[in-house]
Amino acid sequence: MRLPVTAGIKAKGSCGSRNVFFGVAPQKGLCVTAAGTVVHGKLERGKGVVKGMRSFKEIPHTGRNGWLNLLKFWRENRFQQLHKHMERTFNMLGPIYREKLGTLSSVNIMLPSDVSELFKSEGLHPRRMTLQPWATHREIRNHSKGIFLKNGEEWRADRLQLNKEVMMSAAVKRFLPLLDEVAKDFCRMLQTRMEKEGRGEEGKCVLTIDPSPDLFRFALEASCHVLYGERIGLFSSSPSLESQKFIWAVERMLTTTPPLLYLPPRLLLRMGAPLWTQHATAWDHIFSHAEARIQRGYQRLSTSQGRASPAGTAGGHYTGVLGQLMEKGQLSLDLIKANITELMAGGVDTTAVPLQFALFELGRNPEVQESVRQQVRASWAQAGGDPQKALQGAPLLKGTIKEVLRLYPVGITVQRYPVRDIVLQNYHIPAGTLVQACIYPMGRSEKVFEDPLHFDPSRWSREEGQRAEAAGFRSLAFGFGARQCVGRRIAENEMQLLLMHILLSFHLSVPSSEDLNTTVTFILQPETPPRITFSKL
Repeated sequence: MRLPVTAGIKAKGSCGSRNVFFGVAPQKGLCVTAAGTVVHGKLERGKGVVKGMRSFKEIPHTGRNGWLNLLKFWRENRFQQLHKHMERTFNMLGPIYREKLGTLSSVNIMLPSDVSELFKSEGLHPRRMTLQPWATHREIRNHSKGIFLKNGEEWRADRLQLNKEVMMSAAVKRFLPLLDEVAKDFCRMLQTRMEKEGRGEEGKCVLTIDPSPDLFRFALEASCHVLYGERIGLFSSSPSLESQKFIWAVERMLTTTPPLLYLPPRLLLRMGAPLWTQHATAWDHIFSHAEARIQRGYQRLSTSQGRASPAGTAGGHYTGVLGQLMEKGQLSLDLIKANITELMAGGVDTTAVPLQFALFELGRNPEVQESVRQQVRASWAQAGGDPQKALQGAPLLKGTIKEVLRLYPVGITVQRYPVRDIVLQNYHIPAGTLVQACIYPMGRSEKVFEDPLHFDPSRWSREEGQRAEAAGFRSLAFGFGARQCVGRRIAENEMQLLLMHILLSFHLSVPSSEDLNTTVTFILQPETPPRITFSKL
């Protein structure tokens, strides 16, 4: 199945003015392979650099007046179509451009060679764009900040402690059975619903639904099980109202974040602006929900003290990331609360939405679906019920997630502030400039991927034979390096395990294979959730 073609004409690597890049002639002196680092005014590690490095001011731009640009964004509703705006702008201006919106200025890039150069200059303490609305909320409510909002040595110290509980292989081995349990329960719930609501011919039961509400409940149930070590019963016939309010609060927080990025939050606070009030109220509810769960976790851990149990367990049961952090005591309770809350807030929509896209793409690509299913069946049979072995034997599952996130990345950019001057596309980029790797246009570009609009999970297995660096900078949905998404291992395994059990139990199809229209709140999601037909195998 192919998506609508949005990429332009393929360009050759030459810098001649008569060549075409993305359907437009490049400016004089532009070279699509130019990248390097400036040291003492000289270029190092340059690749195909033409003579006469160009200044920062010469980078193509979308308009010099940030406030006029911001007004245009508001009038034309571009915030919701920011991913498409970026794609169009690269098609018009080439592989690098500057943009100023309100108080925010950035340089936007999309080619892996440029992204590679950017990450080489990120330094020991990589920085990404500060989400000022989130930071302001923490400050006015006197909450500690988690690693998502920290920088420098303070960030690094906290991140190293969290890595031990959510990123290391030993940690993954501890929480994988919890995710597997929730994924199995989801499929049992779906089977029960199919028996009650399904219909079909000749006794074959099928169920066509919008699965997004169930996927949100799955993501929240799985996150709570891993982070707090407890189930919250979202698959029951009457899930708690409190949990539904939490999902609503996360969605409201994400929706109100983008417009607040370009305006001074404290000014809006003093003005009593409704947008800020909605944002702060959503965060207040998120913190309230997390506080109640953390208090229960603390009480469970306190009652288990004195027992001969391994670290992070109570009565022999794994107590989740929260229990591990509390028992080890390397982070203060306030910092544990801050980071657990951020993990919870960032762990629902960011897995539930990609799963919507995954079910849709598998449903409208039956040959791909069957290839993945066959591999999953064989691996599951050999794994003897071990979820880790089952995933290791089914690389197409991982490829499916990577392919979904290539076409529909949760976050459409990855940002860094280089610690030294660099050269991108033969333009000088001063140290401290906000540079955004725009991964939605990258994922759909013929300059980066062969047949980019074709859904093909096997492409990632083929890329393993390529240079690791070249392959790595084509898949950036979780970021890169020391500052990559701290919840990456939870999210990857959560999504793979659910798809695995769905494919073992159901055949997927879609009532309509038309391409999905997408929109950006703070994350990329479908304008209308796709309907999926589940048929029992």
